[in-house]
Amino acid sequence: MEIIFTKSAEQTQKLGEKFAQDLKSGGIICLYGDLGSGKTTFVQGLARGLGIKQRILSPTFLIVREYPNFYHLDLYRLQKSEEIADLGFREMIENPQNVVVIEWAEKAKNLLPKERIEINFEIVNENERKITISR
Repeated sequence: MEIIFTKSAEQTQKLGEKFAQDLKSGGIICLYGDLGSGKTTFVQGLARGLGIKQRILSPTFLIVREYPNFYHLDLYRLQKSEEIADLGFREMIENPQNVVVIEWAEKAKNLLPKERIEINFEIVNENERKITISR
């Protein structure tokens, strides 16, 4: 387990960018934390680190945003885990080339593979975040 403190949104993005370098060819990354805790900010840096040029927006209303070999899911609005299966979730996570980032991953807990990275975001104050990474 690794605990990191970031002091700004820029530092949280840089952490995501650096984190992308550690991903070999793909992976499942589960994000946990309250609204405004830095999950999407981290994903923006992660995507940039993976070479994705498009602007990364939270998929809260779409649930899934798809980029080349990169899926960004936001399960905040889902009520039942069955709804996740309808999104093609199994296909996303079974392709070893894909990076799949899941915000509000606790809503899919019974569908998540054992091999995953879990990252918890906590608000310390207006700018500071405590980020705990479990591999």
